[in-house]
Amino acid sequence: MKKFLLLAIFPIISFAQNDSVPKIWKNKGNFSLLFSQSAFNNEWQSGGTSNYLANAVINYEIIYSKDKWEWDTKLLADYGISKNKDQEFLRKTSDRLEINSVLGHQINESHWYFSAFANILTQFDRGYEYSEDNNGQEIRTLETKFLSPGFFKLGLGTLWKKSDNLKVNFAPATVRFITADDRFTTTPGYVDGDFYGLNQGETIRTEFGASVGAYAKFPIMENITLENILNLYSNYLEDPQNVDIDYTLNLNLTVNKYITTNFTFQAIYDDNAIGAFQIREVLGVGLNYKFK
Repeated sequence: MKKFLLLAIFPIISFAQNDSVPKIWKNKGNFSLLFSQSAFNNEWQSGGTSNYLANAVINYEIIYSKDKWEWDTKLLADYGISKNKDQEFLRKTSDRLEINSVLGHQINESHWYFSAFANILTQFDRGYEYSEDNNGQEIRTLETKFLSPGFFKLGLGTLWKKSDNLKVNFAPATVRFITADDRFTTTPGYVDGDFYGLNQGETIRTEFGASVGAYAKFPIMENITLENILNLYSNYLEDPQNVDIDYTLNLNLTVNKYITTNFTFQAIYDDNAIGAFQIREVLGVGLNYKFK
């Protein structure tokens, strides 16, 4: 799995290290850092708890285009933390690392391509469930960490691409691997499937199914853009009717060259994790740097 991760990251590393990039290569993306803070002294009567929040997002894409070949590699990294004065530990507000790479060969002069894709999805940091002990002290229990879970997908299919900002990849033959540290599948009383579908003692779960990846980005008005990312997956081998859904909406308002306002909405449905939608929202104003 580590070799697979390095292979997917390779286009990004090689591009960054090449000082004389041919014109067949294009890159675009941005980095944003959001920060907010509130403070109250002991005499403040209206209520409130001192806190701070920070969130960093990298959205970067490299595109290779020559003759009838297209190779798109996209990196999305998102990490945020918060801390309230009366909390013992930092809390994560977001944590996502995703690399998506699609290779396509154009069919005649159409918008259609034969395609192959690779996708990696995991998180940077450990995730905890928080509670209190009998003395009222905050405690935390490890729930997830880097590559636990880790999702790796490889697939073959067709790509419809109108532009760099509007494309859909269909992969009816997709292999998916779900990885985990065995500490999460060997706990006392572990029930098969409890941790993202892995059975007791397993560190890798293998699936075969179909996937769809769609991307659409367009301006709403001047200095405001809306980005939509949708990933669907169905496992042929087990409950194919239970389609995994991962949808992210990013709304970006550019105030000037360095100041931006971002709103992110994410909805995930994965019945191997929990039989309900997981919802995340982030709104903030912060610093922005656009890669050229």
